[in-house]
Amino acid sequence: MKSALVLLAGWLALTAYYVYLPLPSTVSEPWPLMMLDATFRVVQQSSNLGHYIGLGHHAKLLNSWIGWLENLTMPSALPVKITDTIFDGVEVRVYQSHAQLSQKTLHRSIIYIHGGGWALLNTKGGYYNHFCEVMAESLDAVVVSINYRLVPDFYFPAQFDDILRATKHFLLPDVLAQYSVDPARIAVSGDSAGGNLAAALCQEISQEENMTNRFKLQALIYPVLQPFDFNTPSYQQNKFSPILTPSVMVEFWVEYFNGSYDFVQSMLMNNHTSLDVSEANFFRDRLDWTFLLPSRFRKNYKLIAPTTGKPEIIQNIPALLDARAGPLLADKELLRLQPKTYIMTCEIDILRDDGLMYAKRLEKAGVEVTIDHFEDCFHGCMLFTVWPLNFSAGFHTRNSYLKWLNESL
Repeated sequence: MKSALVLLAGWLALTAYYVYLPLPSTVSEPWPLMMLDATFRVVQQSSNLGHYIGLGHHAKLLNSWIGWLENLTMPSALPVKITDTIFDGVEVRVYQSHAQLSQKTLHRSIIYIHGGGWALLNTKGGYYNHFCEVMAESLDAVVVSINYRLVPDFYFPAQFDDILRATKHFLLPDVLAQYSVDPARIAVSGDSAGGNLAAALCQEISQEENMTNRFKLQALIYPVLQPFDFNTPSYQQNKFSPILTPSVMVEFWVEYFNGSYDFVQSMLMNNHTSLDVSEANFFRDRLDWTFLLPSRFRKNYKLIAPTTGKPEIIQNIPALLDARAGPLLADKELLRLQPKTYIMTCEIDILRDDGLMYAKRLEKAGVEVTIDHFEDCFHGCMLFTVWPLNFSAGFHTRNSYLKWLNESL
């Protein structure tokens, strides 16, 4: 009996050590967040083990785990019409409130691009399906969710090409008429990796000369916008943050480009954009956070730009400097063409500074920008509004996002 109690105490101590994270005092629900992060780490590590022993690619195994969890927490369907269809060879899911079906007026529309590191989740899964239902119903809008192809079966630029093709098809006058969409009230939006694709898509559409219809606005939710500097203040501050760590983010980037995992540790130290990498020097001013970030975010962090590094990384993965993959790398002339913009950022998120730097560069280019910053929120929180992942941070951020869309679109 005594031995069993000792073992139990030891097991509880190890579990507490694994679960505990030193979260900021601003977090309103620290223990549920720690449990969520611990669960995600267990699933990630189990998927990596499965990959190692030959059960399948770790991203696919992780996606299977997430799909199983989504099915357990599938929320009740909202009164929204859902249509699965194909736009120029790309799967999409269209959401329309039932009120729209009985009205002859034109409606606003949002093209939504889901996150997941270009490798996880999909439009039909519980989390994004529920989120798009909420958008369609609460905004009385036509929501088009694009089911782009995923890593590891497809790599950059396949995901970008998918969203571009589907969007161009939807923006055709006869297709907009089919769904009773007002051509002057169309937005593009996305979260995390979906925010990356949304920003890149918006840049591409803005410079297409033969486009009849364009976006009225873009709304980017904690977007990932650059693979240039993995040591911005938010990366340094949140290196042990929940859900998304620097190493996981760099691994997502490497997989997106079908690069070698041998580069990950060097990229975490910015050796891929060191001062001796001539290709990177052209872009350095566009990501200078010592200038682009307000002092309250810069704090006392130092710029990490090694004198010498590994030029072979850029040579092997030239897409690291492609603005279609890193919209923050785009030049000022292209940024001038962007529509009114909303950018949500969270303090407990390594990607915070990506969004803040993009906002600053857009503002300097003359674009109207709304920054919606949440001191107490974390990466991915906006999706977590369904039991048992019903975080107050999820409802808070989602309501703020929908309010801006409702007022602006």
